[in-house]
Amino acid sequence: MSSMPVGGISAAHDSPDGEYADLVLRNGKIHTQDPAQPAATALAVRGGRIAAVGDDADIAGLVGPATRVVDAIGRRVVPGLNDSHLHVIRGGLNYVLELRWDGVPSLRQALAMLREQAGRTPKGQWIRVVGGWTAEQFAERRMPTPAELTAAAPDTPVFVLHLYQSAVLNRAAVHAAGFTRDTPDPQGGQIVRDRTGVPNGLLLAAPSALILYSTLAKAPVLDETDKKISTRHFLRELNRFGLTSAVDAAGGFQNFPENYATVTALARAGELSVRIGYHLFPQTAGQELADLRRWTEAVRPGDGDEWLRLNGAGENLTWAAADFENFSEPRPELAAGYEGEFEQAVRLLVEHGWGFRLHATYDETIRRDLAVFEKLAADGLFPAGNRWLFDHAETVSPDSLGRIAALAGGISVQNRMSFQGRAFAERYGATAAAAAPPVTDMLRFGLPVAAGTDATRVSSYNPWVALHWLVTGRTVGDRLLRPADRLVTREQALELYTLGGARVTGEEADKGVLAEGRFADFAILSHDYLTVQAADIPHIESVLTVVGGRIVYAADTYEGLDEALPPVTPAWSPVAHFGGYQTTLPPSTTGARQADLLTEAAAESERHRQWRVARGFAPEEPSRVFDPCFVL
Repeated sequence: MSSMPVGGISAAHDSPDGEYADLVLRNGKIHTQDPAQPAATALAVRGGRIAAVGDDADIAGLVGPATRVVDAIGRRVVPGLNDSHLHVIRGGLNYVLELRWDGVPSLRQALAMLREQAGRTPKGQWIRVVGGWTAEQFAERRMPTPAELTAAAPDTPVFVLHLYQSAVLNRAAVHAAGFTRDTPDPQGGQIVRDRTGVPNGLLLAAPSALILYSTLAKAPVLDETDKKISTRHFLRELNRFGLTSAVDAAGGFQNFPENYATVTALARAGELSVRIGYHLFPQTAGQELADLRRWTEAVRPGDGDEWLRLNGAGENLTWAAADFENFSEPRPELAAGYEGEFEQAVRLLVEHGWGFRLHATYDETIRRDLAVFEKLAADGLFPAGNRWLFDHAETVSPDSLGRIAALAGGISVQNRMSFQGRAFAERYGATAAAAAPPVTDMLRFGLPVAAGTDATRVSSYNPWVALHWLVTGRTVGDRLLRPADRLVTREQALELYTLGGARVTGEEADKGVLAEGRFADFAILSHDYLTVQAADIPHIESVLTVVGGRIVYAADTYEGLDEALPPVTPAWSPVAHFGGYQTTLPPSTTGARQADLLTEAAAESERHRQWRVARGFAPEEPSRVFDPCFVL
């Protein structure tokens, strides 16, 4: 029996059914999400699934000589988190190339990181900051300027993506991207120029982000070996926050099958540490129906295994039906008549038993899509048992929610407002921002709702930032957007981030609940999510993450128990030097709170002195040591 730390359970002579557990967790505060047994202190794992849940005494009989016993030391344990909309495949392919500003508290620190990285980035490579941050998180409350990027990295191309709105480039990146005074503005985008017509390093989505992503695509990519290492380290970074599953929503510039080859190879080798359900997204405008037809004839959703499986099509089916999410620009008007091709795509998928998900920011888009579904419903195609959902839905109306419910659809919400809340409120007003998206209304209509981040190009992949937004309604800049009646409880938010994601892939019988027979996917948390101060929620991490009975991440007391990873390559990678999400101290341990804690400690010290005086262990008056340095 191995134990870390000391488990306090002795190996049994005989287990109840003759089989010992592979892993036992004891002495925890387990939030099971099982209505029949909502709380427990211990659980046992055998063969990658939970064999038993109960009190420490209930599980003791399953400990054998080879059982690994982990003592949770009274910490909170939750089911493994499941991000229902995360661009995990694309994120993995690029992770080690990116300098992450997620969690960085000041622009000064961000620029210092960039300046340091410029000193180690080899000629021909770019420094890229892609998503996970907003100007609102910085103490300075502003973005960097092209001049500041050039000063920090005079010779190395620097590309900094800010939300769906803009990108800032230094002079070297403008040259590397091939922008000149003769480069025309692309449709839906703007190359900002100085008074002489020369591009000044600022790119604007107006409103299409294509100009941002197509510029980023000009940067060098990793070779196949490094793509695998990059993906494994990205999955480990997700495990760091207790993520055990993710639903990949595909996306632009993510081609099938070439961009899916890395996760497929890792799955074959048994090297995935996050379970992935993925979608397919037609990449070429005008060819969408042909691509969908080929895919539906070749495979079916659910093909794969518990680690990697196809979940359907989306988040776009046809390019013409997609709106944009740049809240700094007016809502885009979609082309008239897109419904014809869109209807063909939906009919093809439903008739072949495929589910799908649809990017839809605005109610205007959702209403037009619903009209197509209701037309198909007249032919008996809705509801037909296919899992389908809208993604984002920031401005969905109560009327549309009722129509979605009637067609047996669902919604996946993300915390894009954590990062874009100010821009949304300034354009649409505080009342609209308070209900963007209307999560409590969705739940009232009985809709299946799942939560996620939409990381990595805009939001951070840190799920606790998203959970904080769900329960407080505050942005990463601490701007309050949602009133109390628009908030969900911590328990509800956690369910959206566990069972909600499982429902998206039809795996709710295996994921999201810690009960006998379910996947052994769980996390021991650094702080108790259910009781910690709300402002501390974004600072929660996992100290031990288990997926299928495997310890895939271990820190703090458990450091070294997880599976070894190959070193980050290339050696100059920003991740090799800075890591990913930048951790800062929880607010409850900083500033005024620290002073409060010292005051409490001083009061406790005085109580202790008085206790000693009362028992004759100390004089009535404390002895004083004279030191002229302290005489006023």
